[in-house]
Amino acid sequence: MAEGNHSTVTEFILAGLTDKPELQLPLFLLFLGIYVLTVVGNLGMITLIVLSSYLHTPMYYLLSSLSFIDLCQSTVITPKMLVNFVTEKNTISYAECMTQLYFFAALAIAECHMLAAMTYDRYVAICNPLLYNVTMSNQVCSWMVFEVYTMGLIGATVHIACIYSMLFCEAMINHYACDLYPLLELSCSSTLINEIVGLCISAFNIFFPTLIILSSYIFIIASILRIRSTEGRAKTFSTCSSHISAVALFFGSGAFTYLQPSAVSSMDQGKVSSVFYTTVVPMLNPVIYSLRNKDVKVAISKFLGKRNFL
Repeated sequence: MAEGNHSTVTEFILAGLTDKPELQLPLFLLFLGIYVLTVVGNLGMITLIVLSSYLHTPMYYLLSSLSFIDLCQSTVITPKMLVNFVTEKNTISYAECMTQLYFFAALAIAECHMLAAMTYDRYVAICNPLLYNVTMSNQVCSWMVFEVYTMGLIGATVHIACIYSMLFCEAMINHYACDLYPLLELSCSSTLINEIVGLCISAFNIFFPTLIILSSYIFIIASILRIRSTEGRAKTFSTCSSHISAVALFFGSGAFTYLQPSAVSSMDQGKVSSVFYTTVVPMLNPVIYSLRNKDVKVAISKFLGKRNFL
């Protein structure tokens, strides 16, 4: 028994994504493929941005940070999920569960604010292009990234502090990972304070970045509409359309999972929706933000050209 929280549970059992035996192997292969693509895509993007001086701009500095978050997020969640598909009983110790929850929460919160920071970068580039180099200086970008990670660490610390005070009487987590609301289901002590704190943290870390994103895009759209050339409008909007899709997917699935009271939301629904922002979004982000981008294509061509020359 741990003295700090007086919990009788020393390890948990992860129920996984599904309990149907015929789906275990197909899902294992599917998520293994997703994880490999996620690692290759995000690690490749970070490497390209670091090695290519052509991409040493604020936009790609923020993108490399997003790729790092996605890479870590997927690594925190997916390997343990894969184990669940090939073992009959997937156990995780109390310490490992709390560690996974801490980094999972920190990285998810950090991604919310990183998406907002990237939107602000696009706002400055489109609405105030003459002041872009001053407004988005290296020092400003570094502070933005620092604040993004700080918000993630603070939110995760509060979550863990609340969880640590709980008394667990059951060990079966109805999820493929250690997450807040599935853990609350196992408590035999009152979870009201935990639910209120969790809802407040989730609301702040979803609504505050969303407010920044929406207000930035209002000004961006207004600037685009003032462009007389149809081709110019299309070109400018194309730099934002993919970002809007990714933001909608990430924040939509996150809001669906965390902004519902536990009495209303379904754990099975929560598992399905959380798959999008824990595995699918990290895989898609390199494509959404990078491979459809002209600058990245030029950087890849230059990088490959140098290698062929050598």
